[in-house]
Amino acid sequence: MVLGSLAILTMMLAEFQADTSATLASAMADRDGVQAEYIARSAVNLSRLLVAMEPTIRQSIAPLFALMKRQPPQLPVWQFADRLLGPFNDKDSTAEFGSAIGVDFGTGKNLGMPNGRFELKIVDEDAKINVNLGASNDIAHIRLANELMALMSPLQYNPLFEQRDPSGNFHDRLTICSALIDWSDVDESGMNCDTRQTSAMNTSAVEDAYYQLLAVKPYRRKNAPFDSLEELHMVRGVGEDFWATFVDPDPTNPDKRVMTVWGQGAINVNSANAQTLLGIVCSGAPTTPMCTDPNQASMFLMGVTMAKGITMGAPLFGSVQDFIATVKGQGMIGQVLGGMGLKPVDKFLSEAEFAKSITTESKVFSIYAVGIVKGYKRETRLRVQTVVDFRTTPPLGSGIPMTGGIPSASGGSIPPMQAGMQQALQQGAIAAALQPSTGGTVLYYRIE
Repeated sequence: MVLGSLAILTMMLAEFQADTSATLASAMADRDGVQAEYIARSAVNLSRLLVAMEPTIRQSIAPLFALMKRQPPQLPVWQFADRLLGPFNDKDSTAEFGSAIGVDFGTGKNLGMPNGRFELKIVDEDAKINVNLGASNDIAHIRLANELMALMSPLQYNPLFEQRDPSGNFHDRLTICSALIDWSDVDESGMNCDTRQTSAMNTSAVEDAYYQLLAVKPYRRKNAPFDSLEELHMVRGVGEDFWATFVDPDPTNPDKRVMTVWGQGAINVNSANAQTLLGIVCSGAPTTPMCTDPNQASMFLMGVTMAKGITMGAPLFGSVQDFIATVKGQGMIGQVLGGMGLKPVDKFLSEAEFAKSITTESKVFSIYAVGIVKGYKRETRLRVQTVVDFRTTPPLGSGIPMTGGIPSASGGSIPPMQAGMQQALQQGAIAAALQPSTGGTVLYYRIE
């Protein structure tokens, strides 16, 4: 009897202990997940502040460039965000940043994260080919068609367009280019991406019914802008091989991504990779040797990659005209590329239109922040991706003034914070809330 009672009590105790341990582990996992999310959010907000401060930092070096009679270029602070924001990260990052600049942050207050850390990556979306140009006007359609065809034109990609997809269909370059543009444009007319014709538009043809004839879950073409990069998977011909070659070659490194659905339309020649730059040049001068000769293309890719490696992130081109002069074989970089045997661009289809398709200043950025919280024999990681647009942001310090009070009805002075709130209410709270933020406008937000 006693032994039976002890056996029953032992079983009840073991079950109670297992249930309690599972509940505790679940609660701790939820706690760590919340902490990781807010660590990632903090990294996103710090990144927005860092990018917003770039114009102020740029003005500090303006006198140096004034001596050279040049405007200071945009500083790629986003490429060094993980180091510049080190004091707000864990102790190791704070100490690393302090040793780099010779400052001891040990006496600082409210710095660092005692219970976690973040990993940060800011990607310049204006360095990618924006497929949402298909949702714009006819000129943008032609520009996007030229860029896509130039990107896919090298002969080494022929096997990719000569094989069947899982449904047994063939998709050549022109078909995929047309499908990408027709997906986001607002009309029902098919796009002709053959840049050898006088006009790339073919308004007499109608968009095909490919999507409605699919055997499994047919759907209609969207005829509206892409909402996310993953939506490209729904476009005809964009399979895994195409994705890994032309969209996102390395998912662990978003800097290598070639296409985007965000961005201002013009591509930043200072931050774009060599493959994207080649596609842009070939879209404006498709008959130039570097666009028709694989050896010349390889030489261009190697030369641009070496130049970017030497400058270690510093801008290569001060203006759009500097880049145009370089591909024409002029300037220091153009002469170096010419010395390597690269043949310059003799003539653009339209140099004025080509100049509109490029820029030297980025305005749209993707922030990839990973919040990390370490527990007992486990590590909780949560990633937040945020796309922020800085095109309409006011400069820092141009918001509601908070530095002084305003007279009150009783003859005293209202404190600065209350003054700012009262002024906002007087101007209209809703209108004030809709004003552009100095931290940019969030276009896309995703938690993984």
